[in-house]
Amino acid sequence: MSYRAPVRDIRFCLEEIAAIDGLKATGAFPEFSEDLTRAVLDEAAKLANDVIAPTNWAGDREGCTLKDGEVTTPTGFRDAYSAFVEGGWQGISAPTDHGGMGLPRALGAALMEMLQSANMAFGLGPMLSLGAINALIAHGTPEQQAMYLPNIVSGTWSATMNLTEPQAGSDVGALRTKAEPNPDGSWAITGQKIYITWGEHDCAENIIHLVLARTPDAPAGTKGISLFLVPKFLVNADASLGERNAVKAIGLEHKMGIHGSPTCTMDYAGAKGWLIGPEQGGMRAMFTMMNDARLHVGVQGVGIAERAYQRALAYAQERRQGRAIVGEGDAPHAIIDHPDIRRSLSIMKAKIEAARALCFHTAVEADMAEHQDDEEERAWAKRREALLTPLAKAWSTDIGVEVSSLALQIHGGMGYIEETGAAQHYRDARIAPIYEGTNAIQAIDLVGRKLSMENGLAFEELIEDIQQTVEDCATSSNEDLHYLANRLGPAAETLNAGARWLLSASEDDRLIGATPFLKLASEVTGGWLLCVGAVAAQRLLKDESAESDEDYAQARIDLAYIYSEVVLAHTPCALSEIRLGAESVFEPGRFMLESQ
Repeated sequence: MSYRAPVRDIRFCLEEIAAIDGLKATGAFPEFSEDLTRAVLDEAAKLANDVIAPTNWAGDREGCTLKDGEVTTPTGFRDAYSAFVEGGWQGISAPTDHGGMGLPRALGAALMEMLQSANMAFGLGPMLSLGAINALIAHGTPEQQAMYLPNIVSGTWSATMNLTEPQAGSDVGALRTKAEPNPDGSWAITGQKIYITWGEHDCAENIIHLVLARTPDAPAGTKGISLFLVPKFLVNADASLGERNAVKAIGLEHKMGIHGSPTCTMDYAGAKGWLIGPEQGGMRAMFTMMNDARLHVGVQGVGIAERAYQRALAYAQERRQGRAIVGEGDAPHAIIDHPDIRRSLSIMKAKIEAARALCFHTAVEADMAEHQDDEEERAWAKRREALLTPLAKAWSTDIGVEVSSLALQIHGGMGYIEETGAAQHYRDARIAPIYEGTNAIQAIDLVGRKLSMENGLAFEELIEDIQQTVEDCATSSNEDLHYLANRLGPAAETLNAGARWLLSASEDDRLIGATPFLKLASEVTGGWLLCVGAVAAQRLLKDESAESDEDYAQARIDLAYIYSEVVLAHTPCALSEIRLGAESVFEPGRFMLESQ
């Protein structure tokens, strides 16, 4: 079953829910228009459908190979990457000053979703490069930007992020890679990094590594970390490639999924690098890259969920088994006519749309935070982006796992057999809740920092927006929207109650309740955005123009209803888990954790 990019769903989400057109008022995107959005999405869909998606099967079956420090990617990857570069897609949201298209990052997120659906292992390469672009724009010197950005933005060179070491996973402050100053102003980087995505490959001419290391006499912990730019090939003054640097891949991980993505152990043996930003300012610079990556990992969750859903839908339409109550013609009927299969597909679709809306709304607010002229509106957007980023990353990747698991279930026994491809999506999806900060870390960030920032202002603003949508639904002339108000209103009250409890709780009790609170906040926010879409769909139902699609508009309302009955209706139960408390799990004698 081939992938087809859901252009209509993406466009509806961008235009009617995330309100991407509002970015035109900033003046930062002079070429941006509705027609351009549609043209970009259509062309991106062609790339994803016809060029990237056909590489997915070979990527999973062949994987990558490492020989003498060189990685060979699976069949078709190099040609697909060349097409990606030729189209200028790496720079879709990069500034025109650096050779990019200068379009909103929400359009970049839409492209990223298509890439991840088409081939998640392939899409990881451009995703890492995009984060490096943003880090260099924010923290690089003008000389570094001039020398490196044009080729990274074009995709001619790729880029990586080097944080993790064997003894320093989520505890970045424990890293040991060292940087010694050279007489010419560069630094000698020595150490090993593990789990480096696309750390070595044969698709780009050069690979630019962004590496965290510790300079001499730097303090322990994260405060003593600096960020360095270390190219695979040194770059001459005229931007041509020079000699090979002292960095190479010495290992290639054999993983549960994303087999086509080269996950490398990188060895730095006095490799020449250059400081990005101030010495001991590495974490600030790296967080620029990580925050960008966290949003795009959330988009990745949406992408793999969409791919799994499409495969399950096609299988359910083709597979005939048993007699269905609503089936037409002689049995056996297509399994999509069996009620439980139809229920599963409906829930999958509703959750995908909620997660997509959450990611795209976050991306639009990120652009607003950067480009809005009004200081108060810019601050508002920045708060919203900060609050929603951990939700977008964590919940959307959980949805990716959940939907790909349901998709496998719909296939039945054939889902467990590799030839159908359903198992691959589940295997690929499982990494996303782990990397770029585990979902538990996202939850800790939410309750430990984001919930209380500016005395809880960002959260209060979110609740106000949700309540406004409750009113919009309750006062609509469409009675279907009244049901949405009846579910969204109590869900918002539950979310508010959970937040108030956490803000007054002890630190250990907050940490126990962090993950269930993130899930609750995400479910309510996703439901709110689907309701925003339902209100927009009601307006479209009244639109008598030739472009109006009444069936699609009604389908958006129906999706919001399914979500509200399946997800929002259960949110009041979340308070008990949020309030569980540390004593319940830590007090001796409550239960035994030791092996018996």
